[in-house]
Amino acid sequence: MKKLHIKTYGCQMNVYDSDRMQDLMENVGYETIDSPEGADMVIINTCHIREKASEKLFSDLGRIRPHKNKKAESGSQMIVAVAGCVAQAEGEEIFKRSKVVDIIVGPESYQTLPDLVGKMIRDKKKQINLDFIPDNKFDILPESRTGVGASAFVTVQEGCDKFCTFCVVPYTRGAEYSREVSKIVDDAKRLVDQGVVEIYFLGQNVNAYHGLDSKGAPASLAKLIEEVAKIDAVKRIRYTTSHPRDMSDDLISAHRDIEKLMPFLHLPIQSGANAVLKGMNRKHTRQDYFKIIEKLRAARSDMGLSSDFIVGFPGETDKDFEDTMDLVRQIKFTQCYSFKYSPRPGTPAADAKIQVEEKVKEERLAELQKLLTDQQIEFNQRSEGQTMPVLFERKAPSSGKSKARAATQLWGKSPYLQSVIVDVANEEEAKKYFGKIADVKILKSRPSSLVGELSLLT
Repeated sequence: MKKLHIKTYGCQMNVYDSDRMQDLMENVGYETIDSPEGADMVIINTCHIREKASEKLFSDLGRIRPHKNKKAESGSQMIVAVAGCVAQAEGEEIFKRSKVVDIIVGPESYQTLPDLVGKMIRDKKKQINLDFIPDNKFDILPESRTGVGASAFVTVQEGCDKFCTFCVVPYTRGAEYSREVSKIVDDAKRLVDQGVVEIYFLGQNVNAYHGLDSKGAPASLAKLIEEVAKIDAVKRIRYTTSHPRDMSDDLISAHRDIEKLMPFLHLPIQSGANAVLKGMNRKHTRQDYFKIIEKLRAARSDMGLSSDFIVGFPGETDKDFEDTMDLVRQIKFTQCYSFKYSPRPGTPAADAKIQVEEKVKEERLAELQKLLTDQQIEFNQRSEGQTMPVLFERKAPSSGKSKARAATQLWGKSPYLQSVIVDVANEEEAKKYFGKIADVKILKSRPSSLVGELSLLT
């Protein structure tokens, strides 16, 4: 078999897309390796959300060049493909800046990758496909999946119609598109046949899901969750990423009524200041967000909450930043992602005249992250002494410290997405728990994980 190396940047959607590109290429004779050295094909799956995304891409291409040259010197060929959102945004400009690249393919057209490889080899010409055809994509992608474990992503929705002024997703992923309910249920059934017990619904704006049901009527995300929850072998359901504008009452009720839906929600607000939210074109206010959280906690009192925050957005004042800090203090999050604002070419906010000084952004980010870290530590500490169901997926990463403590350690996830580590006697014992849910008594908390002891399989 030929050798394939994939490097992935960005969100969980990109991780999912890389896995599907791996499936596509395995079907035409490629096996995946961990390094570009000796590879017959390298795919860089890019993300335009991250800072300096283009620069990182061309740095990678520079590091790949010697491997490609060495391959050519031996009389063979390395194909280099650039995929993802930077590919969509930059297009043929990538060819102009790097002769290393053979194929450019967008996030809504990577299903054509095997055809592009064939054409490139046959015609000895560079290939590009940046079409927006998401419905066609899911029809072409292989039904079988490789390398799935106890938990698996299923894309249910792609694209976004919100047009936040800091975000490139509507331009690189296109308009919102939702898959049919029956096709997602079929995906879930195939995955449980492979041992999956946790289904993780993915979408750029997942709670805007409106796929057609069996009667041809639009179904909400809550209805989709209800349908997948009917599959006995599915034990847990999660979804990400949500938008406050689409946090409907039936979805909030689903957290109360559907036991398989985990009590954890990632709901980005981005800022706690109404003036900043207006500048971001978020179409919700801090008051709207507080009302949503109030409803969620009324529906399920043990709800764990996560969010995204951007500090230093153009025009953000000291008072605006304090509004964000106030919101965080009031809501108390379990874990969050926070970033300094950095301009994304082609977005309205990038051209704003009132940019916040870099030093101010750094100071605000440090203050916010300290508060968020303190809240995460506090939430983890409250878990001490509790017994909770944990889904175990693999051995815990080894370290000198852990080796001294136990022959083998298991890694799993709590209902709140906390990492949980437990000791077992040996590797054979560990394997009995892979893909299983077991009760664990939490003995000790750490800033980013919990340590416990096994009780019973459930």
